[in-house]
Amino acid sequence: MQDSEIDRRYAEARRIAAEAGALALDYFRRFDGLNVEVKGHQDFVSEADKNVESFVRKAIAAAFPEDGIVGEEEAPKPGASGMVWVIDPIDGTTNFIHGIPGWTVVLAGAVGRNTEFGVIHDPNHGEMYHARRGRGAFCNDRRLAVLSGRDLRRGSLGVGFSGRTSAGGIKRLVPAIIDAGGIFYRNASGALSLAYVAAGKLLGYVEEHMNAWDCIAGQLLVAEAGGVVEDQDAGDMIARGGRVIVATPEAWDEVLAIAEAAYAPGQD
Repeated sequence: MQDSEIDRRYAEARRIAAEAGALALDYFRRFDGLNVEVKGHQDFVSEADKNVESFVRKAIAAAFPEDGIVGEEEAPKPGASGMVWVIDPIDGTTNFIHGIPGWTVVLAGAVGRNTEFGVIHDPNHGEMYHARRGRGAFCNDRRLAVLSGRDLRRGSLGVGFSGRTSAGGIKRLVPAIIDAGGIFYRNASGALSLAYVAAGKLLGYVEEHMNAWDCIAGQLLVAEAGGVVEDQDAGDMIARGGRVIVATPEAWDEVLAIAEAAYAPGQD
């Protein structure tokens, strides 16, 4: 796919994210009246998730009918263009349904193994984090850069956990961070935490397993902001998800070592 065609989709992704964020924010202001279903242990879906995803899918299909779409709440839509949109209508649903303003609308576009663009929109704070592969990462119009000159003892490391994995990994990870002199941070939105790494607010982010709609946009943001991201194939992540480790260059070796020790197989 030509760069100009990807650029068109990148621009449209920001427009769609802004409109989807406004729709989600309207639901959020009425969070205590939402219909909520339980998908699994600490895993929820609301009518807002479903309706925002439907809105996003319709907008993408109208603009780029040949593109594929993969999202959290609906079945994948195959495409013929080579572009696959990966969407999470509301990342941080647990926060959303309890009135906590820590959630985002996430869109990414992948071609083959590469994530070409990513958008993480936080409508509560008017912050749209976005990146185009090879062209930098931004919050609204401000160019982003990861923290520099900091080690684990002078910053916070974002951590994530979900019911897709056993509790053993996070039980080993958090004490290891503390023993290394660090502070752990969790906001229940992996996408937003990844955006915070790109924005220089966190030293890194670690989660044993994430789905593509939660992470590939944020991984691109971190890479484009000068951070280190564990090398992964976007197509594989879309199919299966996987481990996510990102950090600043100074913190990378230590963060990687702590995560690999915590998540090493055969310990549970």
